[in-house]
Amino acid sequence: MRPGTGAARLALLAGAGIFGVTYGLTSPLIALELTRRGHGEFVIGLNASMQALGVLTVALWLPRATSAFGVHRVLLLALLAVAAVLCVFPMLPWLWLWFPLRYALGIGSESVMVTTETWTSQLSDDARRATHMAAYTATVSIGMALGPLLLAHVGSGDAVPFLFAAALTAIAMVTTARVRVAPLDATEPTSPIGLRTLMRDAPVALAATALNAALETAGLSFLPLYAMKLGWSERGATSLISTLLIGAIVLQLPIGWLGDRVDRRRLVLLFGALSALGALVWPFAIATPSVAYALMFVWGGVFVGIYTLMVAIVGSRYRGSALVGAYAGMSVAFGMGALAGPMLAGLAMAGMLHGLPLFAAAACAAFTVFAWRVRKRW
Repeated sequence: MRPGTGAARLALLAGAGIFGVTYGLTSPLIALELTRRGHGEFVIGLNASMQALGVLTVALWLPRATSAFGVHRVLLLALLAVAAVLCVFPMLPWLWLWFPLRYALGIGSESVMVTTETWTSQLSDDARRATHMAAYTATVSIGMALGPLLLAHVGSGDAVPFLFAAALTAIAMVTTARVRVAPLDATEPTSPIGLRTLMRDAPVALAATALNAALETAGLSFLPLYAMKLGWSERGATSLISTLLIGAIVLQLPIGWLGDRVDRRRLVLLFGALSALGALVWPFAIATPSVAYALMFVWGGVFVGIYTLMVAIVGSRYRGSALVGAYAGMSVAFGMGALAGPMLAGLAMAGMLHGLPLFAAAACAAFTVFAWRVRKRW
């Protein structure tokens, strides 16, 4: 490992964590502002979909942009763009202008996530890549969890929270601008790869990302409702989500440590099978709160561990702009999974009482079988 990469990695983690706070703060903030202006759930959902559309379009240009200008410059420009967009939001009273702004916010936000993820991977040697990527995933997740808490203290209803989020983004920009280690893509040029190539050469990475997004969004939406149908209070049902998220954060570092010492592909298959079995246990465990909390804590960590390990596997396989293209392609898979997950989970819950855990188990089992069948194409 080259001198200075440790300090560079810490700076990137700090920048990514701070930006995670911004991301976690702005999503509920925009929803609250639209509600305050008299708009209903349909308009709020349509506006949020513009950010998802921005995420999906990142893969079309980001790999070539980083190849031409470098990861560092693209990252700083993306952070600057996000800060500028956040400053403009409260200045525009017309709703129709909030849609292109939300689209631009999606492009900038996903560009930040892909470039920081890429750079963190490139600054890691393969012996500790899983640990470093687990630390990255956990840091961003912690930031996103802190965002809504900060919003509760800052409040909404004026320009202050937007400017506060923009200031946080500026701090992240200063933090990452201080990184002095040259990005590896500057010394090891590679050609960008497209989504079609990624589907052929790394289908498991795309499947793992789509699975993560589908169950994450479905779980956040329907897990409390599922628990309340079985007699839980609203507070207790909501706390199941918190327990799952805490497990997803806390267990990533042990999983990353394990991923640097055991074959990562076998671990992915094992975690996929355990996730499927764990979801099947939900209907039985939820009858006893202490067992349900313990199961959700472990299940959240193991399930998210699939994505953490796949990010490390992809980082070991690709370099430079090819790695940017791979992570950008995974962001497309994430967007598709996030769109499909809640719809499929909702249909499952409408058809049967335990539709949510059965949907989660079926999705995890299908992924595991698929990963096993195409294991030679990892």
